[in-house]
Formats: sequence, C-alpha cells, structure tokens
Amino acid sequence: MRKLLSLTMMALVAGSAYAGGYRVSLQGQKQLAMGHTGVGVVQSAEVLFFNPAGAAFLKDRFNFSVGGNALFAKTKFQNETYNWKSSTDNFGTPFELYASYKATDWLTVGLAVYSPYGSTVEWDKDWQGSHLVNDIKLEAIYIQPTVSIKVSDQFSIGGGPIFVTGSVNFNRNLTRSLTNEQGNRSDVTIDAKGVTAWGYDVGFMFNPAETVRLGVNYRSEITMEARNGDATFNDLPAFAQGTYQNTQFNADLPLPAELTAGLSVEITDKWLVAFDYNMAFWHVYDALTISFANGTPTSVNPRNYKDAGTYRFGTQFKPNDKFAFRAGWYFDESPVQDGYFAPETPRNDSMGFTGGLTYQLNPKLGIDFSFLYLHFDETKNSYNYYNEDGNLVTFGGTYKNVVFSPGVGLTYSF
Repeated sequence: MRKLLSLTMMALVAGSAYAGGYRVSLQGQKQLAMGHTGVGVVQSAEVLFFNPAGAAFLKDRFNFSVGGNALFAKTKFQNETYNWKSSTDNFGTPFELYASYKATDWLTVGLAVYSPYGSTVEWDKDWQGSHLVNDIKLEAIYIQPTVSIKVSDQFSIGGGPIFVTGSVNFNRNLTRSLTNEQGNRSDVTIDAKGVTAWGYDVGFMFNPAETVRLGVNYRSEITMEARNGDATFNDLPAFAQGTYQNTQFNADLPLPAELTAGLSVEITDKWLVAFDYNMAFWHVYDALTISFANGTPTSVNPRNYKDAGTYRFGTQFKPNDKFAFRAGWYFDESPVQDGYFAPETPRNDSMGFTGGLTYQLNPKLGIDFSFLYLHFDETKNSYNYYNEDGNLVTFGGTYKNVVFSPGVGLTYSF
C-alpha cells in the first residue's frame, strides 16, 4: 500500500503543477494573445495577475476583465519494442475574473479569481501504463485580493495574499497484472476534497520613460496540504482484500515559487512590444513524503525536479479605436529530468504560439479573443522508480503532445 499510494500522490502533485499534465498559461485573454507577457504591461484588470503593482497605473477608476478558455490537449504514446500504442484526449475550461477600483490617486485595490490548474487526463482503459495512471481530474481556484500603491508617477508597488482551494480525483491499477476472480483489473481511486493553501504575490513597476515600463513579480511557494484524503480499492481478488484496505492519507504538496521580470515598450502610439522571463524554482520538489492513517510506514519518493525558465515575447497593434491585434510566442523549459518522466505529466520542452484581437463595442466595453497552440518536443523517456515486489520497474516510450486553446473574454472600464 505504501508503494501504491506514494505513486498516486506523485500524480496529484504533478497534475496540480501542470494543469492536468501540461504547463499551460491561460490567465488573461489580452495577455495570452501577447505570448502571456504582462509583468510590464498595463492595459486592463488582467494586470492583477501578472503584476499587481501595475494596477496603480490603470487610467479608469473601475476596471473589470472576465474570460475563459476551452483547453484541448492530446498525447500519443508508443513503445516500438513491445508494439505498445495509446493516446489521451483531454478537455478543460480554465477561467479568470479580475476587478480593480482606484480608491484614491495613489491607492488601488483589486480582486483576482482564476483557475490555473483545472483539467482532466484520461488514458485508454487498462493501457500499458495503467499501473501508473488511468485518469486524473483536478480542480483548483485561486483567490487573490491585492493592493497597489503609486509611490510616484514612475514607481509603484503592489501585492496581496493568495488563497487556493481545490480537489483531486485519481485512479490507477494496483499492479501490472492483478485481477479479481472475474478477470477485472484491480485498481484504486484517490479522492481529496477541500485541499487549501495560502501564499502571497508581490511586485513593483518602474517607468523610466513615458513609453517604457519595467516590472518584477514574485509569487511565493505554496504548499497544498491534503488531509484525510480517501483511498478506495476496487475489483480486488479474495486473497488481496486483507492487504489492500480502504484508508486515509496526509501529504504536503509543494508548488514552487516563481519570479518574473519583464518590460514593455511603445514603439509608436499604435504599436506595443513586450518581453517576460519567468523562473519557476522547481528544485523544492525533490521528493514527496506521505503518512497514512492505518500505520503504514511513512513513504519518501524521489522526484528530482530542476528549476525551469520560460521566455515570452508579445506584440500589440492598434490601428484605430475599434480594433487591437495581438501575437506572441514563448519557450517553456521542462523541469522533468531523464528517468522521472511519468505519464500523468508527459511533457517536454515546448513552444507556444499565440494570437488574438479585441473589438471595442464602445469606449467602455470590449470583446477579447485569443488562441494558444502549444507544441511539445517529441521525447523518448521513461519513469524508472515504480516499485513492484521490491524491484524497480521501468516504463517508457515515445511521447507526442499538442495543446490548442481558444478563449474569449470581456473588458469593461469606466
């Protein structure tokens, strides 16, 4: 049971960090269309996520942005040695809601609500990697009140606490071969609800010239504390029912801190360009420790992630008061090292291609459209730490991944 639940909880953490298997950034329609840049950009309430300090420079007193995406992800797996083939088609609906209010000339308050890690991964039933994962469903909502202070016309600071609430449901087969008397594969379902955590977000913005903005934002490490989650076993043969008994578990799940720096430059009054660099400090996830309610010894499991960076570029062109057109690109490094490549997060380095536009219905209200095409490098890799009967078993092959996500939103200010 220790080996079983430890691998299950590794999938929980990985899913939390990678939106059901993929590190996809979908926290604003305008900024997504610009390569998900934004730490040095001020144009809507979306700045509350990218850099809360920037809210102090919003022109209007009230600013609102709401939007959502349809996330389509596809992964293909193949092992030519054993002629194994499988695939997973998954769907998610992340959303965001931002609102800011300029209380005084120097003080702006706001609220950001977004779901960066809501998705589902479902592999073919009883596929060759079912002893590692069959399916996982993750839901997480971030609630972030913010305060932004304009120190001067050139400098501002901002930040606030982050409250996270979510749940996870995960299923995998117990072993590579165990079945009940009817031939059904034995499996376990892990379910944890009401998982909560606290963190914080701080940033500053500096405007050295009228057409240039520099920004830095830091989002703290967040530890998701899963307490009294349920582990339920299904289709057990008679001889295994005494070994695998329904139980509860506790685990602390670290999500890494992130530091982002960036700038934007107005080339002309119609043309804006932006660049961001993000560093996620994944080295904190070197192992996962799990304790159980039934006296099973504490389990420590290696993960050995490395810090990983993302390079983002974006541009915006506004030919008139009715339209704004956007495009962007980013390169996202994977924190997963060789030998730790698990099918619940089958990702490698990736490139994101983005675009979109805004149609301004009137001076106050605009409709935002965006899209993301995310292409992962094909990779041949394995996970080498599945423990079965005291032996480490390797599972691997070639993975191909692709993600497409259209989005729509509304921006309102007055």
